[in-house]
Amino acid sequence: MVSRSEENPHNPHPTHAAHGPDRPLDSRGSRALLTGCHGFTGRYVAAELEAAGYEVIGLAHDGDPPEAGVLRANLLDRAAVQRVVAEARADVVVHLAAIAFVAHGDVDEIYRTNIVGTRNLLSALAEAEHEPRSVVLASSANIYGNAEVEPIVEDIQPAPANDYAVSKLAMEYMARLWMERLPITLVRPFNYTGVGQSENFLIPKIVQHFKRGEKVIELGNTDVARDFSDVRDVARAYAAIVEKAPAGETVNVCSGAAHTLGEVLEMMARIAGYAIEVRVNPAFVRNNEVKRLVGSNARLHALTGFAPSILLEETLRWTYKESREAL
Repeated sequence: MVSRSEENPHNPHPTHAAHGPDRPLDSRGSRALLTGCHGFTGRYVAAELEAAGYEVIGLAHDGDPPEAGVLRANLLDRAAVQRVVAEARADVVVHLAAIAFVAHGDVDEIYRTNIVGTRNLLSALAEAEHEPRSVVLASSANIYGNAEVEPIVEDIQPAPANDYAVSKLAMEYMARLWMERLPITLVRPFNYTGVGQSENFLIPKIVQHFKRGEKVIELGNTDVARDFSDVRDVARAYAAIVEKAPAGETVNVCSGAAHTLGEVLEMMARIAGYAIEVRVNPAFVRNNEVKRLVGSNARLHALTGFAPSILLEETLRWTYKESREAL
């Protein structure tokens, strides 16, 4: 195990003088810049920030069609990012834009987007005339790899087991270079799901099979256990972190409970009223699969007072119901 001082021996808990506690925390009339606004998580975070009184300004890829309240820029285009950051004049920033699918086929794109894209954003924020009081960067619990402790706390030694995880850990180290200039909080979300998540991910794939009434499902590694949260809880956690702005901190976002794949299938059988046959497809098996990933949300609660509250079966039931109504 390592302490945060070992992770960043020069300044483990930086005090950002220009963004101190004197800045008002009242969000009414404040502006929030949200990257990845069109993604699965983005729309839930936008709703939470709007409910808190923020004017949410989305940042989306420049290839998307025009939309009110959304600025356009490719994060790999430094000049374009500087332009939209200057235009946004954001009081708080939540950076969700990333390649988030572990099995994404373009490794170069994973590293460019997750590291260089984030650096371009931080550089633009540091150079902008309008100073944000909170910058929340989404990393990932994947950086922990096959940790030998449970639950996982933020100070354990990272052990990334795939390119996505390596890119996120590298992003964290890069972000630490900016912590004396920006009030950065790193968040490490564990697995989460809900209505609107792509069927590329495990839980939506399972739910969709039950929704369609299929009798057989092909899966990969079946001996895994994960800490699943509801996307609505994750969005509330991000909004709580934005409000408290704990600069220099790294915070897990998780439920604190593990569920095996078998337990998920049992829950879905209760919800849908039938059991599905599981067949292991070798093409879906990952040799470097993280077997068990369970986090501690004690620091999240200590810093913000927030703790996730939605049980996985409730999330599954919500997702299944919404999916059936969409038929």
